Amino acid sequence: MLVYPSGVDVSSSALRFLSARLRQHRRARGTRWRRLSAGRQALLALAHLRNGQPYAQLAAGFGVGTTTVYRYVTEAVELLAALAPTLAEAVRAASTKAYLLLDGTLLPIDRIAADRPFYSGKHKKHGMNVQVIADPNGRLPWASPALAGAVHDVRAAREHGIIDALAEAGIDCWADNDYQGSGGTVRHPYRGRWDKLSAGQQAVNRSHAKIRALVEQAVATLKSWRLLRKLRCSTTRITSLVQAVLTLHLASST
Repeated sequence: MLVYPSGVDVSSSALRFLSARLRQHRRARGTRWRRLSAGRQALLALAHLRNGQPYAQLAAGFGVGTTTVYRYVTEAVELLAALAPTLAEAVRAASTKAYLLLDGTLLPIDRIAADRPFYSGKHKKHGMNVQVIADPNGRLPWASPALAGAVHDVRAAREHGIIDALAEAGIDCWADNDYQGSGGTVRHPYRGRWDKLSAGQQAVNRSHAKIRALVEQAVATLKSWRLLRKLRCSTTRITSLVQAVLTLHLASST
């Protein structure tokens, strides 16, 4: 396999953050020697998450075996996922915000047509449902664990406890029509054909659309990590990958 120099468009603060955590982990385990230093392991994990490069390519580039790459990436992802904020922590941190934005996104997966629980009728593809919370500026403070793609957004929000958490905190939340009937403090636009809505309802819907449009920035932030654009791993690992990406994003944006 040919090897060539490449780059990863991730801030150096994310690399320093992950390197420090890996060094702490190695000291705690009493690890004496590894094929790669903590800094190189961190770079390997970032290249996998950000660029979505397969293990074989990373193994060739870093001069190690594919099994070693798998172990190093898994170790880094598990460390990062454990540091991701919980919903309660995210809501508490956002308590000073005027409101929050809520939306669901589908992370495509490599599945066959027979895997019906993972098929999203809305998106017409197989994937995993992830709920995303954004602040009024479109920043990403929290992303949910992944559920099967067939799960509707409002059901996913209820299962994760998002509706109740926001209601208990008294935080208004703006969402789209997929959250109709959710209750609590969630606001959604009027439903119905545009020409059937009154002038007042149309004005409300226009204002609502402008406010919640910024949630797309948070979704784009999540999917800027290219591994999440087409996942080919076991669905049981996807939650850890999402939480790891969230931790790296928060670490590099503070």
